[in-house]
Amino acid sequence: MRLLAKISLPLILSFLLTTPGWAQDSLKNNRVDLVDVGRSWLKGHRTKRIDTVPQKEGKLHISALPVAGYTLQTGFAGVLSSNFAFYTSEHSQANMSSILTSITYSQYEQVILPIQADIWTRGNKYNIITDWRYLQYPSQTYGLGGNTSVDSGYNIDYGYLRLHQAILRSLTRDLYLGIGYDLDYFFNIREVDPPSGPGKTTDFERYGFSRTAVASGLSLHLLFDSRRNPINPEKGSYASATYRPNFTFLGSDDNWQSLLFDLRKYIPFPGRSHNVLALWSYDWFTVGGGKPPYLLLPSTGWDAYSNTARGYIQGRFRSRNMIYLESEYRFGISANGLIGGVVFANAQSFTEPASGKFQYLIPGYGGGLRISLNKFSRTNLCIDYGWGIHGSGGFFVNLGEVF
Repeated sequence: MRLLAKISLPLILSFLLTTPGWAQDSLKNNRVDLVDVGRSWLKGHRTKRIDTVPQKEGKLHISALPVAGYTLQTGFAGVLSSNFAFYTSEHSQANMSSILTSITYSQYEQVILPIQADIWTRGNKYNIITDWRYLQYPSQTYGLGGNTSVDSGYNIDYGYLRLHQAILRSLTRDLYLGIGYDLDYFFNIREVDPPSGPGKTTDFERYGFSRTAVASGLSLHLLFDSRRNPINPEKGSYASATYRPNFTFLGSDDNWQSLLFDLRKYIPFPGRSHNVLALWSYDWFTVGGGKPPYLLLPSTGWDAYSNTARGYIQGRFRSRNMIYLESEYRFGISANGLIGGVVFANAQSFTEPASGKFQYLIPGYGGGLRISLNKFSRTNLCIDYGWGIHGSGGFFVNLGEVF
């Protein structure tokens, strides 16, 4: 979620609704964000910031949010989340760079500390991608496959260190090729309250339970990205293919390989509006032989920003292969761009451990609000509610768009 921020929805709505008269403004000349609202509220009259050179090289746009709230996987939590956006060039085709970090402490004694960056050098010649995380993460697991029961869930507790780093070089406009190194280290893994009784064995134990797990490998990246603002694209396309071979000589527990496709399309609809139809496909496969760590298998909500499958708790479904599709329609509500909305639908499918086939399609759907937090980087506070099957549902809150 660009890793889960949480917030009190009633507090924000009451704050916005006490600032009247902005919906009549023109979006083009009078775009407003939450900082403008706060300034006006404190000063007692309407005021807004103006950025005469929004794409000035090196100028930093900061969005920070200390909040408290609730999500399915964390319970009640306190979060400090920050987004830093900037350009390395004033050229009109320059891509916006961004750095996202946060720190979370939750009701379930989870600690979540990510540093995620997408940096573009001058002329978009190089793209430097960073995904570093430290997690102390008591959480739920439900077994393998797409037909697991909600009642099969139980707690696991573990620490997780993730160090993924890649650098890509431009081949031609918007097309990049690169290489990286990925390390995933799980430690102090324990099953807290697994199903007990004669003959009871969890999928984790059948798959191969261990107290530690290490995956270490290279990554090969092919990327096409015609978005100029990845935080909130209004148009363009994104297509990424990542092949990751893991090797024991690099420290991995086993030799195994994965292949990941991340495809996105953004369509202005209607054509002359700021409304956007966004489409997303996220497909994650274990290829060849070998066995990934159980906690590193393709799983619900374990994409780079933990955003797949709104409507379901993170880790709800897990297996060797995953197919995922989502569509979202983003539209304005206030004429000044302060408040917008979305409706979305998604579907996920996982291979069954016995047959290796995709047998079940698992739908989700919902809607939400968008509140402009930084109008210069177009960073929104995203507050969604998603529903899934078997009574699944909950709030999902992001700093920046879901995809």
